[in-house]
Amino acid sequence: MATVKSTLLHKSWVIFRKDVQLELRTRYSINAFLLFAVTTLIVISFSLGPGALTNKILSALLWVIIFFASMSGLSHVFVREEEQQTADTLKLVAPPTAIFLGKWFFNVTLLFGLELIIVPLYLVFMDVTVNNFLIFLTVTIAGSAGLSTVATVIAAIISRSSAKGALFAVLAFPITLPILVSAIHGTLLALQGNPYFDCITDLQVLFSFSCAIFIASILLFEYIWIL
Repeated sequence: MATVKSTLLHKSWVIFRKDVQLELRTRYSINAFLLFAVTTLIVISFSLGPGALTNKILSALLWVIIFFASMSGLSHVFVREEEQQTADTLKLVAPPTAIFLGKWFFNVTLLFGLELIIVPLYLVFMDVTVNNFLIFLTVTIAGSAGLSTVATVIAAIISRSSAKGALFAVLAFPITLPILVSAIHGTLLALQGNPYFDCITDLQVLFSFSCAIFIASILLFEYIWIL
């Protein structure tokens, strides 16, 4: 049993490392994410100004930027396999669970890494004050992990479609809606400086929904990937 687990984790790590090397070589997802996020941030900052928005709008805008930026970059994790005609080879060398885990971990790492750039820029450009940083950090991590999970499984579903870009956002938005609603409300509490206890409900929704999506994706991925 331990050998099976170690083999699965090793193959997941190999797939993750392969995607990281390809991304560093092409920088497709990084460029798409940064271009959308920075352009949106600059347009909002110059058109509305940092002092004209309430905390409610600021928290919503942050997650709108993160959502659409992730939709522009995270789908490439499976689309690239179809475009380069390496999907069949990948099916032969690794089990579906290892493939999903490797791709999921790559998307999580990519989104977290880019948020380390985007979120501080957002706080500076929009002159946002975070009054409860613990809530802000926890909500950002939980919400981003949920977005990455949804993006990974949806990317596998639409990878063979001819209208990949349009379908990805259309299919992902209804599924990620509970994540976005809870993340926006939790971010609002962080900006307002509410105590951590006030955010427990939002965190429960984020963690439970993200875990449910992750487990469902693991169970169904074999059928999605093989068909």
